[in-house]
Amino acid sequence: MSKAHHRKKHPEAVRQQLLEVAARLSLEKGPASVTLDAVSQAAGVSKGGLLHHFPNKMSLLDGLFDDMTEKFDRALAERMREDPEPKGRFTRAYVAVWVLPEGMADGDQWKVLTVALISEPHLRERWRQWVERQLAENIGTDSALDALLVRYAVDGLWLADLLDTPTMDAATRAAMVERLLALSRS
Repeated sequence: MSKAHHRKKHPEAVRQQLLEVAARLSLEKGPASVTLDAVSQAAGVSKGGLLHHFPNKMSLLDGLFDDMTEKFDRALAERMREDPEPKGRFTRAYVAVWVLPEGMADGDQWKVLTVALISEPHLRERWRQWVERQLAENIGTDSALDALLVRYAVDGLWLADLLDTPTMDAATRAAMVERLLALSRS
């Protein structure tokens, strides 16, 4: 019997490794480089091993979406727990997670997912549903026009970061973030 039959399997670790490799390949070489062959080879996993977790490229992108939105949900929830002021709490957490340096680990993977969201209608629909769910859950505290304005401004900052178009220095950015946070309280 070969060593492969005797080694312990760690399916969740393999699954996470495949997601990380897919994200890295997409970031380094573009979304078109994310093929099942390329991911399995770069991860050092057989194609059958990859297919066990992700039967096709869309399921791999769905897995990346699920992984990242779970992390995003946890980061938002943590920020919201730390904020004693109910009005605008979700919006301030959204600002903190997306644009503050300590906000969200895995920022590069979010860049990958954002590109996938733009190019894949299925993922755009999943993101729309996620946003609608968040807004419904926070309707009593974050439905003001100012909160909506803040979230759209944050989306614009995120897009500017994604495209590497630094249009302002660090001090201006910090002042803008402070202004957005203040606006979320109005």
